[in-house]
Amino acid sequence: MTRKIVLLLIIGVLFLPFLPLLIWSFAQGWYFPQLVPDWTLQNWSDLLTTSTKVGQGFGQSLVIAATSTGLALLVGLPAGRALGLRNFPGKGAIKLFLLLPIIVSPLATLMGIQFILIRLGLSGTIIGVVLVHLLPTIPYMTLVLSSVYANFDPDYEIQARSLGASPIQVLQQITLPLIAPGVVVGALFAFLISWNEFLLTFFVGSGRVFTLPMVLFTALQGGNTGLSSAIAITSLLPALIFLLFSSRALNDDAAIGGLGNV
Repeated sequence: MTRKIVLLLIIGVLFLPFLPLLIWSFAQGWYFPQLVPDWTLQNWSDLLTTSTKVGQGFGQSLVIAATSTGLALLVGLPAGRALGLRNFPGKGAIKLFLLLPIIVSPLATLMGIQFILIRLGLSGTIIGVVLVHLLPTIPYMTLVLSSVYANFDPDYEIQARSLGASPIQVLQQITLPLIAPGVVVGALFAFLISWNEFLLTFFVGSGRVFTLPMVLFTALQGGNTGLSSAIAITSLLPALIFLLFSSRALNDDAAIGGLGNV
C-alpha cells in the first residue's frame, strides 16, 4: 500500500507541470483575480479546424521519429556491442566522440551540416531531417547498448552455435531477448529526442518539413495560449503511449528473467 501511495505521488509530481496546459486548453480566458478560468471547447474546436497543419505535422513527426529510431538502432547494435564487449586502443576517445553531439551545442556544427545537405540536395527534405536527427539519437542508442553489452555473457551465443543454431537464430532467439530491455530504453530515448526536436528540424527542414513542434511554435507566435496548450497536449500523446508500451515490455522482460532465475 505504501509503495502504491509513493508511486502515485511520484506520478502526480511528474505530471503536475502539465496541469496548467490541460486547464488552458479548455480556458477562454484566465485573468487575475479569477481562481478558475472561463471554460470553453473553442480551443479544441480550433485544433480540429486547423487539422490539416496539425495532421501534417503529426504524420511527419511520426515518420521522422520512427525512421530515426530504427536507423539509430541499426547503428547502435553493432557499435554498442563493440564498445561493450571489446577492449581496443582508442575506446575511451570513441566514447568521448559519441558524447560530443550531446555536449556541444548543435548550432556549432549545424551550419556545416546544412552546407553539406544543400550540396547533396537533401535540405528541406524529410530524408535530410532524418539524417540530422541521427546526430543526437545515435550517441544515446550506442551508449545505452554498450552498457547493456558490458553485462552480456557471450557464452550463451557460443553454446547456441555449438548446438547447431545459425547466426540469425542466435540473434533472434538468444541475443535480442537478452538485450531487449536495453533496446527498449534506447529506442525510447531516441524516439523522444527525435519527436521533440525543433532546432535541427527548423534549420534543415527549411520550412518545408513541418513537424508537430513547428506547428506548436507557430501557434505560440500567434499568441493563442489555449490553442497552443491543446497542440502541446496532442504532441504528448505519442510519447506517453510509447512510454506505456515500453514500461510494459520492461516489466514483461523482468518477469521472464525472474522465472528464468527460479
